[in-house]
Amino acid sequence: MADRMEITVNGKTVGVQKDSYLLAAVTDAGFEVPTLCHHKDLTPGGSCRLCLCEVEDGGRKKLVTACNYPVRGPVTVRTDTAEIAQHRKILAEMYLGRWPGVPVVQMIARECGVTTSRFASEITDDAPNACILCGHCVRACDEFMIERVLEFAGRGIKRHLTMPFGEVDHHCVTCSSCAYVCPTGAIEIVDDKNRPLDAKAIRDHGMKVNAEMATLDSKQCRMREVGTANIVDVMDAYDLLPVHNYKFGKHPEAKKLYSTTLKAEYFTQGAADACWRGCSMACAKAVDGFTLKTGPYKGQQVLVDGPEYETAAGAANMGCFDGDFCVEFNFYCDTYGIDTISAATAIAFAMEVFEAGVITTKETGGIELRFGAADEALTLLHQMADGEGFGVDVGQGIRWMKEKWGKDGEHAAFLQDIGMEVKGLEFSEYVTKESLAQQGGYGFAIKGPQHDEAWLIFMDMVNKQIPTFEDKAEALHYFPLFRTWFGLMGLCKIVWNDVVPADNAVQEEAHKIPGHVRNYWKFFEGLTGIELDEQKMLDQSARVYNLQRILCRMLGFGTRKDDMVPYRAAGPVTREEYESRADRYDGQLADVVGVDPAGKSTEEKMKILRDFREGQYEKLADAVYRRRGWTEDGVPKVETLAALGIDLPELVEVIKADQ
Repeated sequence: MADRMEITVNGKTVGVQKDSYLLAAVTDAGFEVPTLCHHKDLTPGGSCRLCLCEVEDGGRKKLVTACNYPVRGPVTVRTDTAEIAQHRKILAEMYLGRWPGVPVVQMIARECGVTTSRFASEITDDAPNACILCGHCVRACDEFMIERVLEFAGRGIKRHLTMPFGEVDHHCVTCSSCAYVCPTGAIEIVDDKNRPLDAKAIRDHGMKVNAEMATLDSKQCRMREVGTANIVDVMDAYDLLPVHNYKFGKHPEAKKLYSTTLKAEYFTQGAADACWRGCSMACAKAVDGFTLKTGPYKGQQVLVDGPEYETAAGAANMGCFDGDFCVEFNFYCDTYGIDTISAATAIAFAMEVFEAGVITTKETGGIELRFGAADEALTLLHQMADGEGFGVDVGQGIRWMKEKWGKDGEHAAFLQDIGMEVKGLEFSEYVTKESLAQQGGYGFAIKGPQHDEAWLIFMDMVNKQIPTFEDKAEALHYFPLFRTWFGLMGLCKIVWNDVVPADNAVQEEAHKIPGHVRNYWKFFEGLTGIELDEQKMLDQSARVYNLQRILCRMLGFGTRKDDMVPYRAAGPVTREEYESRADRYDGQLADVVGVDPAGKSTEEKMKILRDFREGQYEKLADAVYRRRGWTEDGVPKVETLAALGIDLPELVEVIKADQ
């Protein structure tokens, strides 16, 4: 592994990661070092000084606190010299003199060979739950919750823990993180306002989530730093960022919408920024003091909630690679109560239809609606909100526009191929051409291709974790049921999949990280007292999922034809699309389809590829329906309802003709 090195600890050679802290290396090597202020999930404080070690670097020796000493070279370390032992003994005696009744202090004293103390004084606190000023609570408040409600005040013997202005602070979110990490019980939880059956179980597993966010997020998704906008950079790198109505997956100007750009030029930093007080992920981001350039609030400075990934990617989909446009589009969608995803995807569709000549300025009311036309896109958004002009058409959605502009039959097939909607819902902002599982994730979703069905791309396309139809069907069974369960329980989905525990160096099953699954079970069990296992959990969700499918059937949908995706979701519709990735597609024809592309026209190759990919999607549908216990036409079987205990007569009546 890159940046690995070897150090010597008490004569033993140990491999360590560069810039990791010495304490971890020492303990991993099997040597014990006492600490009072260290906590595995918090940044090191170095205040108790008990973890002193001798480090020899380049022939020079010095004493360092191991908890916050970064290893940057092949040093020699001693943890047990006479000088170190004497230092620790004096420190332990001082702690015992001040807090003689605290069990953790008594334990440390014994480890250092101390049983009595010469340092009793007027500040000695005999209480067994006395505060020992370790700083765990202060760091937990800051690092877990990003609230900074707790802090130390005073100096020397007057140092003490306090809240702002020395009063119980109303900004405290009662998350209980401080009490959880307190080693002495000095901070107590006196009231669990929601009255759960087992509050401790909920805290135990909630704190695991907090710890992962505090220790891993800065190295992984950077949710606290830039929110979901971090995905823009990744999607562009993997050719998955929608550009020009999903024609392409990357663009040279996409960097203008990267999270690094949004952070540097737009996002307000340095403050807690969560959807709700107490969320340790804090992935919400905002832009302060943004001056609007259009619309009814033109010239005013406003606070904009976002942009998140889907809004930034929606801007790319419209070809509008401009941060100001992205933020303004975000603000007005929120203000008007318009979904940013559906609006961006619908406008991108209208842009391509305009550029293809299917509609002209006659239909648009004079708007030159080409890709990249940021001012025109905002004009259209205002029209949608006001119910005026061409905005009325676009506001009806892609399915409606396809029917209107394709009713003469001349352009119907083209519009169907490029109109990115399923079941009337516009696609969220991911290019799915190379991920069959993701195509299914969108197509087979009960409500259509909503963005919370978008997480199978990496499993399928990048990590190659679900190669067979059966593997994909299993993921498309398990994954939506999990997502449905989150919604039913009111639990955040993101920490389930977007944070990888440190011990999961390789994600065997990215959507089934075992520790995360158990956390969610325990949240449910702690609140209700009902024990869960994986099957019980999935059955809870499957009951609702099958009920939703039956309701869909009641509305005239919910069969195989309704689950078909527009072809652009599966492959290249236009010559321009194919030739932009000609090497990839030609290679797939040869290696996957078994057809030599040499000598064939682009149109011939496109047809062969299309026949193959549409056939693959049909085979996937067969596998998914079998796994879900549905008929070949995608309708829940009566025996499936019976197995789930929901074979109610009124539900069976809806589907009996489909059996």
